[in-house]
Amino acid sequence: MRLLLITDTYPPDINGVARTLSTLAGGLADRGHVVEIVTTLAAKVGDVDLLKRHLMMALPLLGYPGLRMGIATTWKMLSLFLDFKPDVLYVATETPLGIASIRAAAKLGIPVISGFHTNFQSYLENYHLPGLEYVAQKFLRHIHNQTARTLTPSADSAAMLQRWGVTHVGVMGRGVDTDLFNPARRSLALRSSWGADNKTPVAIYVGRVAAEKNLPLLMKAFAAFREKHPQAPCVVVGDGPRLKALQAEYPEFLYLGAKIGTDLADCYASADVFVFPSSSETFGNVVLEAMSSGLVPVAYDYAAPRQVIRHGENGFLAAFDDADAFLQATRESSQIWDSVPIRSAARVSAGQLGWQRVIEQFEGELLALQAQTPTPVTLAP
Repeated sequence: MRLLLITDTYPPDINGVARTLSTLAGGLADRGHVVEIVTTLAAKVGDVDLLKRHLMMALPLLGYPGLRMGIATTWKMLSLFLDFKPDVLYVATETPLGIASIRAAAKLGIPVISGFHTNFQSYLENYHLPGLEYVAQKFLRHIHNQTARTLTPSADSAAMLQRWGVTHVGVMGRGVDTDLFNPARRSLALRSSWGADNKTPVAIYVGRVAAEKNLPLLMKAFAAFREKHPQAPCVVVGDGPRLKALQAEYPEFLYLGAKIGTDLADCYASADVFVFPSSSETFGNVVLEAMSSGLVPVAYDYAAPRQVIRHGENGFLAAFDDADAFLQATRESSQIWDSVPIRSAARVSAGQLGWQRVIEQFEGELLALQAQTPTPVTLAP
């Protein structure tokens, strides 16, 4: 199979969508498929991802430095498709790049699967564009219904898309690298640099430092955690447009910036409780990473947390979007932060969600669509 994966974000971007797409693409290549990437950012020198990239123009995303919106014309994508001759496309982002790709594919009869990875429509109010959610829903419905299938990572996001009128929706979950995200990476030296000894718990958040991540509730949750442990370090790992403001307003917490690879894994494993108040995820890969690292997770009851957390057994769940319940769950976690049974159960639960099964499902979706699609049109030069 020859696959073009089309996305605005891809490593070296640091976010869950980029990491997911890189893992899926690499997994398919390892299984013998020809995979190339259409994206907006070149690989860094020394990047282990050796898949060929086709770079497109991009504009910065309004109000969100560091993220880009890919730009391409239908004719640009037609030229690329005629050269590469893909059997199928996976379009991961609903931007001008994705739209041009879908239109060009329709002209050539190339089948397309789209991905719904990010709840951008729910971010509009946070970025000073309130009242446009309905318009965004109509726009997203129109784009996704031009593709043969839309894959999204959780039953919650699938149900939302179906309510909007998106057809042919499928759920394709996420996985976690249990070798990388491992309690064995716990570092006493790193904990000491944070001001924690073996009797002092560490609460941690990993993710973008952006408005849609419910940062005011995160700060309240850290304060709730400190009610029981006044000296507990509270650590934020990540970068984003709200980082400087958060540092200025809450200087009592630690801000480590973005981390990747073993540095990120060391941070997870050296903490104790993972606090994740976001209510805008399609999945939430970081929850799996934290649990695989043996942390006690605290999260809202939806998406990935609903799938993997059993309240009081391997973590704590709060009723969706109920801030008081989330703070209470955080207080409960502060009571049992060193519970070996709970932390071990978190690790076991994450271990059941390896990437291989996700890659195999993705491969099956693509091959099934290819098999039921007539041979694509070949235009004369």
